[in-house]
Amino acid sequence: MITLPLSLSRRTILSAAMIAAGTFAVYAQEAKPTAAPPAAAADAKTPPPEKEPPLPPDAHATQSITLDGKTLNYTVTVGTLPVYARDGKKSAEVVYTAYIVEGADRPVTFALNGGPGASSVFLNFGAIGPKHIGFGDQGDSPSDPATLKDNPGTWLDFTDLVFIDPVGTGFSRSLVSADETKKQFYSTDEDIHYLSRVIYDWLVKNGRLTSRKYFAGESYGGYRGPRITHYLQSQLGVALNGVVLVSPYLNPTQSDNGNLSPIPWMMTLPSIAAAHLEREHKLTPEAMAQVIAYTRGEYATDLLRGRSDPQALPRIVKRVTEMTGLEEEFVRRSGGRLEIGAYLREVFRAQGKIGSVYDSNVTSFDPFPFAPEQRSNDPMLESIIAPTTTAMVDFVTRVVGWKTLARYHTLSYEVNGQWDNDSRALRAGAVGDLRQAVATDPKLRVLIAHGWNDLSCPFMGSLLTVDQMPVMGDAARVSVHEYPGGHMFYSRPDSRSALRGDVRAMFAKH
Repeated sequence: MITLPLSLSRRTILSAAMIAAGTFAVYAQEAKPTAAPPAAAADAKTPPPEKEPPLPPDAHATQSITLDGKTLNYTVTVGTLPVYARDGKKSAEVVYTAYIVEGADRPVTFALNGGPGASSVFLNFGAIGPKHIGFGDQGDSPSDPATLKDNPGTWLDFTDLVFIDPVGTGFSRSLVSADETKKQFYSTDEDIHYLSRVIYDWLVKNGRLTSRKYFAGESYGGYRGPRITHYLQSQLGVALNGVVLVSPYLNPTQSDNGNLSPIPWMMTLPSIAAAHLEREHKLTPEAMAQVIAYTRGEYATDLLRGRSDPQALPRIVKRVTEMTGLEEEFVRRSGGRLEIGAYLREVFRAQGKIGSVYDSNVTSFDPFPFAPEQRSNDPMLESIIAPTTTAMVDFVTRVVGWKTLARYHTLSYEVNGQWDNDSRALRAGAVGDLRQAVATDPKLRVLIAHGWNDLSCPFMGSLLTVDQMPVMGDAARVSVHEYPGGHMFYSRPDSRSALRGDVRAMFAKH
């Protein structure tokens, strides 16, 4: 059984992006096995678990989409790439979905979601693929018809797209024992190594090594992005032209030491303020610029002053109350340091609802409103599995014709729960690889995209991280872009369109 933890502290939520399932942070809690009665255990003859059916050969379908009044024809392929262990034996099969437009000099973008434990369906059908299904917005229901429509926010008119499902997600599968699966696929460094090789192998198989190459990664996929880029560049001899990191989990240690450092609170306050501005219909770039300036300035300074300045705390309480719309007493009790879990229960408590860590303006009814701590899973997380799974399986098996009865894992809690979360590499984050990749290639460009309302991977964390990087030539080579919305800001048509425009402009610079 996988649930949200009973206590959602600020630090727990931020650090747990490393075990995000899907594009979102979720938290694994092992279920205790129930022992069978002795007699039943002795008499039972439980059949062995059925093996998943073999995966079919690659399948192709031709489709089209109308963008800006022009028809774009493309071929969608659902295919499989083998993964080989160090002994040369095949250890896994990785399934991908590729959208290819005929034409010379077409770039190709490889897309990965996060988790660990997430398939790529969220970026595919939510953000940048040629088909789209609504999910993740307030009012979306898991029982809504899972109908795919053309996506005006797709990137397909300026880049081919290859969506990769890591082992244990989507239809991708390990072919080795559980212990070997964990060693080879569910650890931080090995994950980077085999996924980089999958990208290399796809390029070789399809004769695309000389194409311009890009990477798009979301959430934990945003952690993967810089590391895969640097590994491809330095170990496999494949240089990417650009990287797009969507709501990335870049820097795990930013949320540490909230009893002393102001940075954990600086990361989350702007996203809480953004959600309030949105509820007041006052969310603008200009308003957010003021929020960011206060957070970097007086807020950080007053937090550091602490009790050395008796007026520091009253100043913080007054300003934070104004910025967030929360009750002054709640802010005072918090010391102006807003715990995410407490905030998500408090902000809509009068309505009997609870906010999502991925966008606190996406809510659901709290099924346990009188419990001392949150007992339900995240409102957004609970609602996205059915529509995305139904849409993807129907598309792959019926529309493309890749016929299989294997199970599709949109969000694999098994992968999530087995992941090696304590590795030094994971704690080190991806910023070191980001710096090295940018330093090595003076033409590499990196676009970091965030939704203002996201509290699982707050945009302020990326702003603070990038601000501390050396310029290394053109400062715009590494840029942070913010949009209305949360972790899946692209679920909003205007934000998805704005992301498309910003990414297209980056591609045009090569």
